[in-house]
Amino acid sequence: MSYKDKKVITIGIVSELTGLSERKIRYYEERKLIFPERSKGGTRKYSFLDVERLVDIANKMEDGMQTFEIRKMEQKQLKNKDVREKMLRGQLNAAFNMRK
Repeated sequence: MSYKDKKVITIGIVSELTGLSERKIRYYEERKLIFPERSKGGTRKYSFLDVERLVDIANKMEDGMQTFEIRKMEQKQLKNKDVREKMLRGQLNAAFNMRK
């Protein structure tokens, strides 16, 4: 696991890094755009990738996108990524005459 994936940053630090209010960060969580982990005490923990994602979300919101549009776009990107991976796997299997 990369250091960018580790969820170790508290919401206060994320707020300072992104310039977003803690309330706005919680709102993005409510809208299912960001998924922090919780410590045993219930503290939200974010990764550096989450910080980058929050900045990207904020930029899209500033450009006039709605949260449901962002979520829909990201779901489509994930689906396309899965399709590309399956196609690549199929091409590799065909090239090496392999089966699953």
